[in-house]
Amino acid sequence: MEEFFIKNNNLLTNIIEILAAVTGILLFKKYKYTAAKHFVFFLCYLSIGDLINLHNRFIRNNGILSFLEGTVFEKNYWWTTLYWKIGAILFFVFYYNKILKTEVFKNIIKYSGFVFFTISVIYILINWDLFFLRFFPIISIMGAVIIFMCTAFYFFEVLQTDKILTFYKSINFYISAAIFIWWLIITPIVFYDIYGEYRDIVYIHLRRHIYLFANILMYLTFTFALIWCKPEND
Repeated sequence: MEEFFIKNNNLLTNIIEILAAVTGILLFKKYKYTAAKHFVFFLCYLSIGDLINLHNRFIRNNGILSFLEGTVFEKNYWWTTLYWKIGAILFFVFYYNKILKTEVFKNIIKYSGFVFFTISVIYILINWDLFFLRFFPIISIMGAVIIFMCTAFYFFEVLQTDKILTFYKSINFYISAAIFIWWLIITPIVFYDIYGEYRDIVYIHLRRHIYLFANILMYLTFTFALIWCKPEND
């Protein structure tokens, strides 16, 4: 069983990710006039991004992309950094600016997103060669801080309003809870990567299991929320 999960880690993640995106598309009319419609687009964006992320499988063993072998595009660190570690964070900055009501919170998130993007671009340019060879922990950590900030502001607003009585019907509650837990689980791994534990085969397998568990939990929560929740007039 363990070997099955190790070999099919990416496949299982892609399946549940696409399941969430397809669910969002099928129920799009339900959320058409709410901020949640942007989240459906985001799920589609992630599905496409992860499928592109598999391009390195077609480089090995004289695959159709074998002409990329030996180039900077052979690995997918650069693409993951762009579409997930930076792109996903910027989306949540945008999304929480849509659903939050407190102007102070919205401004803090907006300017934090601008600072995050600026520092990320500068850091990548300074470390251009490493951009294609590994992930940058500083980008992951800054992204996690912004996610925790977004979700904390959202939960604080819920506690301050009548929404606390019906929070379990809100898709934004499930989105916030899911991404908070995902980043809470995944962020500590960044520190182990810094110290080179990534070369240990036991650690690699453990890392894959943690990511798979976190991904399944997050995307199944999104799928459940899209089906269960009622549209909110944002």
